[in-house]
Amino acid sequence: MRVGEQSTDPIDQVLGEVPVPAPLTPEDVRLAVRAVVVHTAEEWPTGPLCRNDGASYPCRLHRWGRRVLEAHGLNERQIEALIRHGNPFVHVPFPFTATGPSSARPAARPATPAGYPAPPPGRAGLPARHQAARATPTGVRPAPAGRPVSPGVAAPRWPRAS
Repeated sequence: MRVGEQSTDPIDQVLGEVPVPAPLTPEDVRLAVRAVVVHTAEEWPTGPLCRNDGASYPCRLHRWGRRVLEAHGLNERQIEALIRHGNPFVHVPFPFTATGPSSARPAARPATPAGYPAPPPGRAGLPARHQAARATPTGVRPAPAGRPVSPGVAAPRWPRAS
C-alpha cells in the first residue's frame, strides 16, 4: 500500500488509523519498535501479508509503529535496520538524536594525569565489596551481595524488556 492510498482491509475502513500520541513517551517508542518488528511482511501468493495478523501489509500496527518512530526522529533507513535486526526488544534511546543518545548521559569520571579514569570514591584500589568490609569498625563482614530472599517493595517482579 502506498502513501495516500486507501486501504481495502475492512478493519482499516471501520477503525481508521491508530493515532500517534502527542507527547511521545519511552513506552510509546518501545511499543512502536515491537509493532514494526512483529508486524513485518511475509510473502504469500496473493501478495505481502502481515506476519502476525494476516492483514494486508502494512497493517495498522506496523503503520502506527513507523509513524511513532519517525516522530521520534528515526529515518527510513534506521527503521528498516530495526526490522532487519528482528529483535522486538531492542533499545532505542529516549530522547533520540541522530548521533546517538541525548546529553542526558551521566557525566564521565575525570581522568587522572596518566590517562586512566579516577578510582571510585572510598578506598582507592579495592573493589566496592571489600571497601565496606574494611570500613566497619567491628571487623564483621556484611552479608555477601546477591539476590535477596524476598524482593523489596520497590523491586520489580520481572526483568525489564529493554
